Amino acid sequence: MSQVPHDPARLGAVRADAARNLEAVLTTGARMLAADPGASIASIAAEAGVDRRTVYRRFASREDLLAAIYEARLTAIEHAIEDARLREAPVAVALHRYVENIIAVNRTWPVDLARMLADESVHARRDASIREVDTFLQRATDDGLLRPDLPQGWASALLPQLMHLVSREMPRLSPGQAADVVVDTLLRGLGTP
Repeated sequence: MSQVPHDPARLGAVRADAARNLEAVLTTGARMLAADPGASIASIAAEAGVDRRTVYRRFASREDLLAAIYEARLTAIEHAIEDARLREAPVAVALHRYVENIIAVNRTWPVDLARMLADESVHARRDASIREVDTFLQRATDDGLLRPDLPQGWASALLPQLMHLVSREMPRLSPGQAADVVVDTLLRGLGTP
């Protein structure tokens, strides 16, 4: 019996195709489940252009698919924060970059993490992200970009709401344009006179 030679290029193409299929299933699932929490795996697979058996081979249950979607959203948030360089970049630059990144995350992964907060590791990762942003917003206050006389936590509560609102209500704006709106609204309402 002769063996078929191993073709690394073909294996790489298969892996790349599988990665694209997984990405399509996860992003389509996030969008569909945000619109209809009862969306089936079969409907998600069809919308993603993937055979449902492919999805079931990867995810044993709907809960496993949901967990993967939430994991992807949380990872995207962490990367958005890291990319914004909240500790190193000039405050105004970091603020805009963070907002732009999170708007892109919100649009790609529109599901709410609240359903997963019972999971301790998810809760811990989300809390770490919140602390990182809170530390940055304190830096923005210390640098004079935000007013120091506001109630503690007000900017931390308002910023995510503004990003969520613009992500949903202004889909035609690019993430950069939407970030312009959010940052302008935040600074004009909270900025120093």
